[in-house]
Amino acid sequence: MVDTMAMQLPFIRASRMARTAPHLVGEPRTDDEVLLDAPDARLSPALVAAARGDHGPAATLLLATRVASEWERRDRYVTRLAAFARSRPEWLDAWLATAPQDPDALLVGAQLAVDRAWRSPARAELLREVSPLITAAARGDQRDPVPWRLALDHARGAQAGHTYFEELWAAAVRRAPHHYGCHVAALRYLATYWHGSHHECFDFADRAAQDAPPGALVQALPLRAAFGYLTDDCGPEVPRERLDAAADRAIALSPRLPAADPWPARMRNLLIFVLVCLERWPDATEQLRLNGPYATSFPWDQVSDDPLGHFLRVRDDIRAAAAGDPSGHPRSERGGRVRPGDH
Repeated sequence: MVDTMAMQLPFIRASRMARTAPHLVGEPRTDDEVLLDAPDARLSPALVAAARGDHGPAATLLLATRVASEWERRDRYVTRLAAFARSRPEWLDAWLATAPQDPDALLVGAQLAVDRAWRSPARAELLREVSPLITAAARGDQRDPVPWRLALDHARGAQAGHTYFEELWAAAVRRAPHHYGCHVAALRYLATYWHGSHHECFDFADRAAQDAPPGALVQALPLRAAFGYLTDDCGPEVPRERLDAAADRAIALSPRLPAADPWPARMRNLLIFVLVCLERWPDATEQLRLNGPYATSFPWDQVSDDPLGHFLRVRDDIRAAAAGDPSGHPRSERGGRVRPGDH
C-alpha cells in the first residue's frame, strides 16, 4: 500500500509555487492593524521556540494533534512549520537527528523536502528523491491522512497517471473521509488532469461537500473550485448560479468557525476574494467583519506580488461599496479570468 509512493515517476511538470511574502517565513507582517499569515495561539509558541533552535514545542504540538486526530490543524501546522524550516532548518535538523523515527519529525521533513523540490531548478531529480521520505512519514502513523495529502501533491507535480492517483486517493479517504487538505490536493490534481474542464472540478467539489458534515472545512471545497475557475483563462464558462452556490455554501460554514481567529482566516480570505469577484458587497462586508485583522498570503499571492497590499486594497473596495461607492475588485495583476458580473 504505502510502497506505491516509492515509485519513481520520471515525468515532472514545472509548476509555479505560491510566492511567499517578503518577510521571514513563519512570522506575521502587520499593516494598518492587519496581520499577514499570523499563527494561532497553539502554533505561535512552537515557532518562537524553533527560532531559538528548540524543536520541543513543535514536537509536543504535532504529537497532540496526532493523538487527538486533529487532522485539519495538523496539516496546517505541518505546512507552516516546514515553511519556517526553509529559512531556519537547524531546529528540524536537530529534531530528526535526535528522533529519526518520530512520525511528526518525518512528516515535517517530508513536507520541507517537497517544498524545496518545487522551488528548485532540479525539481525533477529532487521529487524522485522525495518519494521515500513521504513513504516513511506515512508508515509513521497508519491513521494519519496528512502524508497522503503530501503524496497527492507529489503525484500532481510528477504528472502521475490516474490509476496511481486513485490508489493514493483511496488510501487518503480511508483514513479521513472528509479531510480538507486531501480534498484540495485531489482537486488541484484533477484541475491539472482535466485542464480547462471546470465543470468536472465543480462536480467533484460539490459531491465532497454534500457528503461532509455541516461544519467540515470540505464545505468550502466548491469555493476552491470557484477560485480556480475565476483565476484561469482556460475552459468554458461556468454559470453564475454555480459560483454563487459555492459562495453560499462557504458563507453557511463561516459562522460555525471562530470569528476573528487565525485558524479560519485562510478560508475567509478566499471567500472574500470570490465574493468581491461576484460583486456581492454586503456578503463580503460581513465576511470581512468575521475575518477580523487576519490576512493570508493565499489567495492574494495568486494574483499579486504584494498579497498584503492587495488585501488592503480589496478591503478598501469593500468598505467603499458598503458606503455606496464600489470602486474595484481583486483583478489579477498577472492576468487571468478575474472579472465580475459576466458569469
